[in-house]
Amino acid sequence: MATETPPPSKTPTQLPSTEEFVAVQESAEFGELRRSYRGFAFPLTVAFIAWYLLYVLLSNYAGDFMGTKLFGNINVAMTMGLAQFLTTFLIAWWYSRHAAAKLDPKAEAIKSRMEGNA
Repeated sequence: MATETPPPSKTPTQLPSTEEFVAVQESAEFGELRRSYRGFAFPLTVAFIAWYLLYVLLSNYAGDFMGTKLFGNINVAMTMGLAQFLTTFLIAWWYSRHAAAKLDPKAEAIKSRMEGNA
C-alpha cells in the first residue's frame, strides 16, 4: 500500500501576519491547548526523571539491595533496568493517545482557522 503525499498546491499561500499570530497566541483556545499539553507532559516528565534518578541512585548507593536475586540470575537491578524501557514505551503510547484525543483536534482547529484567514 503506497502512501504518497499530494503534490504541493500551485497557488501561492500567504502567511498570517505577526498580529494574527499574536492574537491566536493570546486567545483562550490556544491557552487551553497549552494548559492541556503542559498538564500532561510536565508531571509525566518529572515522574519519569524521578524514577530514573531513583534507579541510578539505588545502583550507586544500594548495591546490596540492587543485587538481591529475585529468581535465577535475575536481580532487582535487572528488573528495574528493564522497567525503565517499559516505562518509556508506556509513556510514549500514553502521550500519543492523549495527543490524538485532546491536543490534535484543538491544534487542527487553530491551524485551519489561521490558514483560512491567510
